[in-house]
Amino acid sequence: MAVAVATAGTALIVSGTQADAAVSAPGTPITVVARPDGWRGMPGVGSVLEYWTSASDGSTQPATGAVFVPPGPTPPGGWPIVAFDHGSLGLGPDCGGQAEPEKGPWPDRRVHEDTFLRGFLTKGFALVAPDYLGLGRFDTGTHPYLELKTEASSTIDMVTAARTAHPELGRKWVVFGGSQGGQAALGTGYLQRKLAPELDFRGTIALDPESEVENLLPMAGPWGPDLPSTIGDALTAVVVSILAGLRTGRPDAKVDGYLSPRGRQILDSVAKSCLDAIADRVTGVGVSDLLSKPLSDNHFRAMLADYLGVPVSGYDRPILLLLNALDLSVPSPLHAALVARFAANHVDYRAVTGTGRHMQLNKEMTAAVDEFLARVREA
Repeated sequence: MAVAVATAGTALIVSGTQADAAVSAPGTPITVVARPDGWRGMPGVGSVLEYWTSASDGSTQPATGAVFVPPGPTPPGGWPIVAFDHGSLGLGPDCGGQAEPEKGPWPDRRVHEDTFLRGFLTKGFALVAPDYLGLGRFDTGTHPYLELKTEASSTIDMVTAARTAHPELGRKWVVFGGSQGGQAALGTGYLQRKLAPELDFRGTIALDPESEVENLLPMAGPWGPDLPSTIGDALTAVVVSILAGLRTGRPDAKVDGYLSPRGRQILDSVAKSCLDAIADRVTGVGVSDLLSKPLSDNHFRAMLADYLGVPVSGYDRPILLLLNALDLSVPSPLHAALVARFAANHVDYRAVTGTGRHMQLNKEMTAAVDEFLARVREA
């Protein structure tokens, strides 16, 4: 196939096929589409980037995201980069919201998110924001929700591709993410040395990251847990999303063997839905309704640990954890367990706590982020 690279409105055609490693290797751009000045209210130059990344089975698949370059002259060594990993948005094409923010769930949330992201640009960082595999402009099947490996690959491969497409981007970079994006950011910090050793990675910022789910989900079975009201519906939506992603990304997990007929029907019906539609679909449905047998056997536990487990050792760069004690989406005992595991394994981390809701930032957290980024910029 031909690969088009469009920069500043000019399309460059690179000959090749998907089998051609020089063209379709992970981290290679496919197409760069410039966006008008002021796109998403951002200063500087914005573009949509299509690029190759690694899928669950190791194949190379297309993915998308957004790139923003600050206004003004390029600093010596190029613009340092913040890679932004977004939170949970769904399982299908157009749910990611970075390449095409007008699509997907909760447009008000996108506006608030863009206001926050502008801060990175004003601080002198380029911004690279992946959609994750399956959530962007390409239909590559159900997004492998909370699969650490593909989240991290999508992020690292996009940073690599963005530097090819935008030579003004430098080697120094950090990753920031919240919720699902916090888990993705930790996975990125863990895998960057293996996947992009040529870059100068400086650290991870994770806000209320998902963690410990691999230790909690095996407690589920035909008996529950079934919680009341909207908390229960939110839990069911998350469990459905995990099982749908695991079902597609790891066929050897044999997810269908654990599902009730109703559970299989629900997973089939939401396989490419965004999170708002998933939440509507499972209203009044308990976790027990999804399952025909418990998830506690050793095979399933091992699959979960490999699929979504956050590494608790092996990091070679600092981590800033931003944790809300009143978080209901990722309850504070899970945050505490992650911190305890990091401490036991002598991980280089700092934790800053708050009492806000999920993914809220207080002034102490904001100051810690600014301090973290200042050290990157000045080093």
